[in-house]
Amino acid sequence: MRYTLFENRKDELILIARVLLMVLFVIFGWSKLTGFSGTVGYMAAQGVPLPEVSAVIAVVAEFFLGIAIVIGFYTRPVALLLAVYTLATAMIGHHYWTMVDAARMENMINFYKNVSIVGGLLLLSVTGAGKYSIDRR
Repeated sequence: MRYTLFENRKDELILIARVLLMVLFVIFGWSKLTGFSGTVGYMAAQGVPLPEVSAVIAVVAEFFLGIAIVIGFYTRPVALLLAVYTLATAMIGHHYWTMVDAARMENMINFYKNVSIVGGLLLLSVTGAGKYSIDRR
């Protein structure tokens, strides 16, 4: 009885959660897509193996899988894929344990933000997309 408000609005809240969870991915995926050569250059400068392939993976994961979750298309498996991608980017891109001072703190914050996003994606893979999604149609 206490949680009736949440139960009555569960599908709306799941939709809002999907959109909010994907804002970061879609915005930065779009910038990687539209500035693809810069993305490849950045990845090469960071020592990422196969920077062109890595850039394609980043664009597909962030922009296209992000859009898929927003519209609720194969939400459960896509959320799981994006969780794996997000954890991998945390390990590769925010290895704070090898850093010192301000860089360590900045990367530690970003690492744990990624870990938190993984938690949200795992929860989404369990709950599904809700009523307002392509999955429901």
